[in-house]
Amino acid sequence: MASTSGIAPQIPLSKLRFAGSGLKRPECVLATARGALYTADWRGGVAQTLPDGSQRLFTASLPDGRPLKPNGIALRPDGSFLLADLGDTQGGLFHLQRNGTVTPFVEEIDGVAIPPSNYVVEDGKRTWLTVSTRHQPRALAYRGDITDGFVAVIDGRGARIVADGLCYTNEAVPSPDGQWLYVNETFARRLTRFRIAADGSLAGREVVTTFGHGTYPDGLTFDAEGGIWITSIVSNRVIRVLPDGSQVLMLEDCDLVHVDWVEKAFLAGEMGRSHLDKASGRILKNISSLAFGGPGLRTAYLGCLLDDRLPCFASPVAGHPPHHWNF
Repeated sequence: MASTSGIAPQIPLSKLRFAGSGLKRPECVLATARGALYTADWRGGVAQTLPDGSQRLFTASLPDGRPLKPNGIALRPDGSFLLADLGDTQGGLFHLQRNGTVTPFVEEIDGVAIPPSNYVVEDGKRTWLTVSTRHQPRALAYRGDITDGFVAVIDGRGARIVADGLCYTNEAVPSPDGQWLYVNETFARRLTRFRIAADGSLAGREVVTTFGHGTYPDGLTFDAEGGIWITSIVSNRVIRVLPDGSQVLMLEDCDLVHVDWVEKAFLAGEMGRSHLDKASGRILKNISSLAFGGPGLRTAYLGCLLDDRLPCFASPVAGHPPHHWNF
């Protein structure tokens, strides 16, 4: 991968620190100007970690008694949350208040129940939702030739699918200028973008960059210089994609034997849960998302699938403040 002047090509693992403890599958992490960190938590909601180390847990069960399994989370202006529910057979978005009240936000599109859901983000105008696949169990879609993932938008007109035929749709984030929606297609191993129209529809699909051996893009976020930071499951890589599509490897903690084992299964169309449910690094445990926070947005916090805390490191580039930064 190419480097860029002024940016160290790789952050030493010795520079990693940790925030939080006792978290349950903190796949998605959000940071705010007040120093709070919020993570999806499979105890049924959202965990809050404050700068002094104190923690709170906001949880609820769904109205039908099913436990909440939030994968992606969004922080709202009033301090409540939207949760993308990764249920066993159905998903959708749910609105969680800090007092434990939970209500459906959207469970159907065009009368069809939303499948297990991956990610949610808001931009001040609308809500974006991704569904990785319509296959059940979802592991059947850990392949490069299955393209049944989609992006939906929810606004004053209701909920509707605005991009379909994606290969395992993962995190999707509007660009800072609001002109593009960037989407990770995990098992196509590419970063894709769509132009956002005034009505929230998407068009002009473009491939920004593709990734190689051992890289399966999951999380994405923007920095203040126009770079896009990508987290890869399996290989525990953090990659910075520059505006021209070139890539800089910022951090890596992978067992090459493990990566080769996963690659062999992936290329044979035999990849399954066992390939994702094992940690492959010396320190990192299947990193899945990244959020810039701290003073000057100079700390990068990593969500992960298999750890109970959040690795973090000092970033050589400041992050771009997300929509929820001052909430």
